[in-house]
Amino acid sequence: MVSALVRDAPLGQIIRYITKNRVLQYPDERPDFVIPASYTRHIRPLPKRLSTDATVVPHIESEGPATEEVCYLDPETVLEKHETVSEDESTDLEKIQTARTQYTARTQISRVGTRTALHKSTTQADLEQQFSLATVERGPSRPIEPETLQDGTILVDWYDTDDADNPQNWSFGKKNVVLAQILMYTMGVYMGSAIYSPSIPGVMARFGVEIGVASLGLSMYVLAYGIGPLLFSPLSEIPIVGRNPPYIISYAIFVILLVPTALVDNFAGLIVLRFLQGFFGSPCLATGGATLQDVYSLIKLPYVLSLWAFAATCGPALGPIISGFSVAAKNWRWSLWEMLWMNGPIFLSLFVFLPETSSATILLRRAQRLRRLTGDEHLKSQSEIEQANLTPRTIIMEALWRPFQLIIMDPSIAFTAVYTAIVYGIFYSFFEAFPLVYNDMYDFNLGELGLTFLSVTVGVVLSISWYWWYIYYRVEPSIRAHGLGAPERRLIPALFVTFLVPVGLFIFGWSARRDVHWIVSCVGIVITMVGIFLIIQCIFLYLPLVYPQYAASLFAGNDFLRSALATGAIHFSYPLFRNLGVDQGVTLLAGLAAGCSVGVYVLFFFGARLRAKSRFAAK
Repeated sequence: MVSALVRDAPLGQIIRYITKNRVLQYPDERPDFVIPASYTRHIRPLPKRLSTDATVVPHIESEGPATEEVCYLDPETVLEKHETVSEDESTDLEKIQTARTQYTARTQISRVGTRTALHKSTTQADLEQQFSLATVERGPSRPIEPETLQDGTILVDWYDTDDADNPQNWSFGKKNVVLAQILMYTMGVYMGSAIYSPSIPGVMARFGVEIGVASLGLSMYVLAYGIGPLLFSPLSEIPIVGRNPPYIISYAIFVILLVPTALVDNFAGLIVLRFLQGFFGSPCLATGGATLQDVYSLIKLPYVLSLWAFAATCGPALGPIISGFSVAAKNWRWSLWEMLWMNGPIFLSLFVFLPETSSATILLRRAQRLRRLTGDEHLKSQSEIEQANLTPRTIIMEALWRPFQLIIMDPSIAFTAVYTAIVYGIFYSFFEAFPLVYNDMYDFNLGELGLTFLSVTVGVVLSISWYWWYIYYRVEPSIRAHGLGAPERRLIPALFVTFLVPVGLFIFGWSARRDVHWIVSCVGIVITMVGIFLIIQCIFLYLPLVYPQYAASLFAGNDFLRSALATGAIHFSYPLFRNLGVDQGVTLLAGLAAGCSVGVYVLFFFGARLRAKSRFAAK
């Protein structure tokens, strides 16, 4: 497993390039590779190895006598064939769906990544099919027959249903290595936002600026990692690029920028560098979820996405804990150096051990190797064909216009984007409210102030514990027994926890007084975070089920809007709390959250009608 990890990681790919693929070879580059019989039936010229050793001829697996053994198609091929059925042949959708499910159960079709499954789903029936595939237990390995198009193109696919190169078939350990690295990467970048907070008094003193101006070091970082996904998310979907280049190149720039940021002695330079840090750190936000979708099936995805959300939520909360004591003991630059010490090792881990997870990219590279091996130029991957049709205009449309088009033209998307933006803004307002409460009212020092952010982590841990119980004992059995059902079912937990946000805020705001113990206000934060975390989890599961084809654009638009509002919250919350007081200022935020709670019920009870009128929803 280790050699395969290194081979598919950026370091391994560089070594392969330098050695002209003589080191860290793939199985189909070795002399003892046997071409599957399912491919030899389609390859026209005699196989020849077009490499540095042209005398080596690959083995061809003998087809043997004719049998009734069937080669089973990949789910993407099955879906495409159903999508091309004429209207006269597809009048009874339920019969087609039943046939698909029976076919899946009978042949044990290999699985595709969640990202691919969502992109290929244009109807609710397609989604049901993909969830059926995800719930079927793996059976004996079966060969997969490559499809031949009318122009003679042979679509390179997985060799069999247990193909080791398919990220869905990776071992539990290999998947967990990917998961752990994405979590560390996400937490390291997100921690970079609020780790700056304890340095704000030092920045004010060094550069002679007011607190609102000094807070730009936090807000510009947050704004930039909301802008970044608009570029990096569509870039990682291009098969020839894949997931890893945007990760590694941008993260390398991010780590390099940490040095001048810690040394700069100019306020304008500090803010510009912080903005650039947020921008180049944003691929973990842009495509971290996509990487997990490549590896984990639809049915198991909620578990790992909740861990990814844990890293994204607790990163900013842990930042002040890490830098609070050090900044007080040393100076305001110390928090910026801590970012380098933390992210440097994480970058090295990704560089050496993070494999490429995009199935589109993996199959494109396989097709390139098979062409070199056989000399047959008809061998191509489906992603290679689709990539040939990509134009700069299409990429720009998907990156810059589609996310905002969805928000503007669909009320359901608009509400969920605004709601998540508000709760995210409330979360970032804590970084201005906490100093006013715990420094001014309870006389905490910077280190003790940082420790109060542990209440955020406690709330998220409690949320995940209940959420996993709910998914495992309620959602999974229901899907296996009755199918996916209406997407609005994913919003059921939100109907109950949506009121926890205003309730927790009221407790925090009105108990923040010298005559009330500080732990009471922390309990309010715990309750608020339980509500915020579970609401976002419900919405992020609901949206891809309603708009599966536009999932990437949905999240890019949502990321930008909530980061933009969080940026505003960092600046308006301080004067808000100073002028109205923490109690009345938090009450205003709680009122906004309570108003949005009504919208969750509207979305639950009238979601089907809204979907029927939407031009983007899966019908």
